[in-house]
Amino acid sequence: MHTPRPVRALLIDMDNTLVDLVGAKRAACRAIIEKTGVGDADLLFSYFLRRTRGFEDPGNILDFLVDEGVYSDSLFEVCAATYREEKLSHIVPYPGVPETLERLVERGYPLALVTDAHRNDAIPRLERAGLRGFFDHIVTYDMTWQKKPDPLPFLYALQMLNTTPGDAMIVGDSQRRDIDPAKKIGMITVYARYGDRFSLPGMDGGADFTIDDFAQLLPLLSGLEVDGKVRRSPCAAGSPSR
Repeated sequence: MHTPRPVRALLIDMDNTLVDLVGAKRAACRAIIEKTGVGDADLLFSYFLRRTRGFEDPGNILDFLVDEGVYSDSLFEVCAATYREEKLSHIVPYPGVPETLERLVERGYPLALVTDAHRNDAIPRLERAGLRGFFDHIVTYDMTWQKKPDPLPFLYALQMLNTTPGDAMIVGDSQRRDIDPAKKIGMITVYARYGDRFSLPGMDGGADFTIDDFAQLLPLLSGLEVDGKVRRSPCAAGSPSR
């Protein structure tokens, strides 16, 4: 546990922390199944969970069509376009996210978004969700060419915010990609349990604090800032993990 210090800035993950990307991807998979009439949406979604291709790679759709015996170049192009359009159309912020970000800005917290998405995916999602304007900086994969859990995206964001790891807080839904690397460089960590589809009751993601609603950040921060120092004791929301 690092020495308590003021919380001067926040780094925030995007997908499944601010917006429900998994829900949007499932909706896009359903649209493809309706168009092709083969397989089922859960099966198609499972292709995106494999390690053979990335979670965002449309090549997963190609593999699905081949395995179902219906592949053609034209069908793949139609399905890929359908997937992009339907996924984006279903991107919405979790309840309370816009209001909470607005309050954080009003309180004077510099905010940086740190995402593994490419900029040409991240910006449309943020704009669709109405969240782009809240962030001082947006760090995407194509700015560092390193994906989390590599610490470089976090360090890059901290440099842009002109702050140090010990003065910053990270909020994210993944223990492996958000919490673990941020802890290693000395950041205060908040696990967004509501966005982790694989979380279990009582799971804390190894973080300093856990929230089950993004709006819980506000009372959490109020409880942490006592005499300009971070206090690790129970507060109204965002229970300490330890």
